[in-house]
Amino acid sequence: MSLPDQRSSLQLSTPLLRTDLRTRSKTCQHKAVQAGQTASWTGKETPDPKYGKHHFLHIDDFSREELWAMLETARKTKEKLKANDQSYKPLAGKTMSMIFTKPSSRTRISFETGFFKLGGHAVYLGPDTIQFGKREATKDIARVLSGYNELIMARLFAHEDIMELAQYATCPVVNGLTDYNHPCQIMADALTIWEKLGRVEDTKIVYVGDGNNITHSWLRLAARLPFEFVCACPEGFEPDAATMQLVQDSGAGTAVISHDAMDAVKNADVIYTDVWASMGMKEEAAARFKKFQGFQVDEKMMAAAKDTALFMHCLPAERGVETTDAVVEGRQSVVFQQAENRMHAQNGVMLHCLGLA
Repeated sequence: MSLPDQRSSLQLSTPLLRTDLRTRSKTCQHKAVQAGQTASWTGKETPDPKYGKHHFLHIDDFSREELWAMLETARKTKEKLKANDQSYKPLAGKTMSMIFTKPSSRTRISFETGFFKLGGHAVYLGPDTIQFGKREATKDIARVLSGYNELIMARLFAHEDIMELAQYATCPVVNGLTDYNHPCQIMADALTIWEKLGRVEDTKIVYVGDGNNITHSWLRLAARLPFEFVCACPEGFEPDAATMQLVQDSGAGTAVISHDAMDAVKNADVIYTDVWASMGMKEEAAARFKKFQGFQVDEKMMAAAKDTALFMHCLPAERGVETTDAVVEGRQSVVFQQAENRMHAQNGVMLHCLGLA
């Protein structure tokens, strides 16, 4: 399936802007990039021409056409890997450093396995090896790793760290997650919805839970693709207002906030949830459990959506908290296809970053 016929004239060409975000925990102190993020190279260093021209930091750094091209590449690459095509090694001879200050088995495995299956070699750099702003300045790390690798992937806490990494790197930097956003996850989600429903655009996607980094990336996708996004959350847990405004200003999708989850999921094509207390917020778990009553995705909530609605979760799930075991294991659940698609979507992203798609 190719890019739909409707064409968007949205382009990003104005300079980088930053804004302070509302802080809900000590680990969520970061800065976000508002509207106007440029899609061109943003580093202070001169990029090596053998590399691609793009970092992958936020979904809406790219046009609608570019995002669909990445998803198309992901789909085609998935087909080749499923067919065990050993001749397809576009990353042969290439290396990637994977920086983790925020641990994750799923992110490491999906990136490392995907890069290997496409012929490349990925190097894991854990929290004890890379300590941003402690053992070595981020701008120094960026330039050193750029001299060794064709690509850098980073999964970090503070969003400003990945922005500084990208500012000084001379090879593409891929955002594996920050406290502000999680663009690779949402690319995997979009790929999964496309595979299951035959479309992403003209759908109603309802996220039930905290207005967190997953929500912010969904909002940024809605600023590029025309679909309806609803964030159903308790009062006080809304997503960043500036990111909501991106969608309102885009003319692409729509975004609203609801504090009534059962009403929000009516006519939904997708119901999506995540843990109520993310990594670094576990001390808030008990308080959040009380405040999030009525926001558990259970069988009754799924029944309020379309009969064909998909259930999605970025995992790991706390079964019995934000969702039930029956929903995760139910006929509408696509969480494990979604998890596998992290690897395929990321492959599509990386190939485009390197100019190989």
